[in-house]
Amino acid sequence: MSKELEFYQQAERSISKKYRKQLWNPFVEAVKKYELIKEGDKIAACISGGKDSMLMAKLLQMLQRYSDIPFELEFLVMDPGYSEKNREKIENNAAKLNIPVNIFESDIFAIADSVDKTPCYLCARMRRGHLYAKAKELGCNKIALGHHLNDVIETTVMAMLYGSQLQAMLPKLHSTNFEGMELIRPLYCVREDDIISWAKYNGLDFIRCACKMTERSAADVGESKRLEVKQLIKKLCEDDPNVEKSIFNSIHAVCLDTFPGYKSGGEYHNYLDRYDIYDE
Repeated sequence: MSKELEFYQQAERSISKKYRKQLWNPFVEAVKKYELIKEGDKIAACISGGKDSMLMAKLLQMLQRYSDIPFELEFLVMDPGYSEKNREKIENNAAKLNIPVNIFESDIFAIADSVDKTPCYLCARMRRGHLYAKAKELGCNKIALGHHLNDVIETTVMAMLYGSQLQAMLPKLHSTNFEGMELIRPLYCVREDDIISWAKYNGLDFIRCACKMTERSAADVGESKRLEVKQLIKKLCEDDPNVEKSIFNSIHAVCLDTFPGYKSGGEYHNYLDRYDIYDE
């Protein structure tokens, strides 16, 4: 008689079996393609409590078990001022998925709540800084965040429509404020719909945005530019399912020779600077 699997084992099996093509394969593809993990790395998997970061933590945990490249993991949860209900949900989900989280506290929500302008930007910046600092304190050289493929393409479209620039989200980057630290995005090639499908299949309910400001004003979130772009892309995909892939591939195939201007290393370059060296 076969032994009944624990919940976390069933969740892992769903990743390696049912969702192998949708989750495991693109996760491994991103790790290899962008060289996100190297031998001897100590990575802080930063868990916000949402579906993306919790899945990322589980994928990294599974990779550590099977990979030929030895690396260490810390599962880091920062409590910026969660409600008791949300804190409990994070802890329960981590326990169900057998993820040994290290929780530390901050007062980021309280500080951001006192700011009239751009509280979300301030909150995000402060979260990143606290995570870097804690990870470095624990001896980590990298932090891993749960941004997925849809975050990448939505950021690209938002920058063009509302920021007047063509700017993407990199799969990894060096920290400018914490020497020797890197940020990696292991879900870079994973679609959000597949993450949602996996969560529903396993009956998992994760927290969404737990910010007190958005809890008080859900309408503001519903009218956000990111949500507008998300809905726009979804509408375009109804006519052509390849739209997401096309946007994602486009940031890997930028033709600088066709742009009248571009930035590199913080400096602006004009195509006229090199115009006369080209032959017709």
